[in-house]
Amino acid sequence: MLQSGLTLVLVGTAPSRISARARAYYANPENKFWRVLFETGLTPRQLAPREYPTLPEYGIGLTDVAKRHSGVDAALPGEAWAPDELRVKIRHYRPAVVAFTSKRGASETLGLPTGKLPYGPQLLPLEGAEVWVLPSTSPLGHNHFQIGPWQALARRVRELRVEGQPGAAGEPGT
Repeated sequence: MLQSGLTLVLVGTAPSRISARARAYYANPENKFWRVLFETGLTPRQLAPREYPTLPEYGIGLTDVAKRHSGVDAALPGEAWAPDELRVKIRHYRPAVVAFTSKRGASETLGLPTGKLPYGPQLLPLEGAEVWVLPSTSPLGHNHFQIGPWQALARRVRELRVEGQPGAAGEPGT
C-alpha cells in the first residue's frame, strides 16, 4: 500500500489475525488506529478498515515489517521480520516520514532494543526519511497508549505539507 509522493508511511509489525481475515489494516474493532488518525487530523474523517486503499489521497501509506505473517508481535517467529525488505521499499518510495506503530517493529528494523526507543522522533533517519516511534493502538497496549506522540507526528506532517512536500490531499506526488 505504498506509492511515490507520500508524506507519511505508517509501519506496523504484522497484521492481527482479525485483520488478516478481513484483508484490511487494523481491522480489529478494539484497535484505536482509525480513530486516532481522525482525532489527530491525519485524516479528515474516521475511515473504516476496508477504506485503507484511500489513505494515499491523504499522503499516507501503510506497510508492515513482517508482511508474510500474522498474529501478535511476541508470537512471531524470528524469520517473520523483514527489515531489509522494508528498507528497500522506503528507499524506492522515498516518503518524508516513516512512523512505526509499535516499538517492536521499530526495534526489529533499526536494530535497537525497545528500551532505547523513546516515543516520538528519532535521531537517525531511515533511508533518508525522518523516523518516528509511536505507541501501539492495539487492544493489547491500551494500558500504555499515549495520544501525545501521535499528535506531535500529525503536527509534523502538517508542517511538511505546508513546506511543499508531496502527499497533501489533492497535491500531485513526485
